[in-house]
Amino acid sequence: MGGLSIWHWLIVLAVVLLLFGTGKVSNLMGEFGKGIKSFKQNLAEDETKPKDASMADTGALNAPQPEQQNKTTVNQG
Repeated sequence: MGGLSIWHWLIVLAVVLLLFGTGKVSNLMGEFGKGIKSFKQNLAEDETKPKDASMADTGALNAPQPEQQNKTTVNQG
């Protein structure tokens, strides 16, 4: 109870096909496929495209290190 069986999904699919027709559904799936293909191509282009200088991996930051002061104070009070 609560889960949908295969028959429920087939009925939903039949209703969708009746409401929108097979032409609109196939066009929608075609556009969906084109979108996925375009997405994969853009991912592949990003992997092969060289990074610009602002995005280059410079490793550790080259900021100057603060000088360590080894001053110890003794309370002779």
